[in-house]
Amino acid sequence: MGRGKRGFLQVLQHTLNPVTLRLARWGRGPFSLIRHVGRKSGRTYETPVILARVPEGFVAELTYGPEVSWYRNIIAAGGCTVVFGGVDHHIVAVEPYATDDGLRAFGAVKGAVLRLLHRRDFRLLRESR
Repeated sequence: MGRGKRGFLQVLQHTLNPVTLRLARWGRGPFSLIRHVGRKSGRTYETPVILARVPEGFVAELTYGPEVSWYRNIIAAGGCTVVFGGVDHHIVAVEPYATDDGLRAFGAVKGAVLRLLHRRDFRLLRESR
């Protein structure tokens, strides 16, 4: 990951993330939490994200690519917890998700925005049943 991108993510982490983290914990607004364990530290982290609900679990769009820490941590661990609408959901697998299906999962408005932004990298966070 380039230095500019890394710097931008650090700014987000210290400015926007604390606000979105609170909203996600309360189950308010468009944000959910991904609760994951650090692959090196073993520490538990919470990352606010926008997810789409699908029958198999949740769809995540990898806005900043697959090199972000939360994604690398859930891949290493083989799962995580998603807090969606204030309710915990256990994720047991992460799988590639087709672009067209990912865009559809986010609905007409969000899907159109993602399409305009040329977002194509989606993952299914498969929930345990």
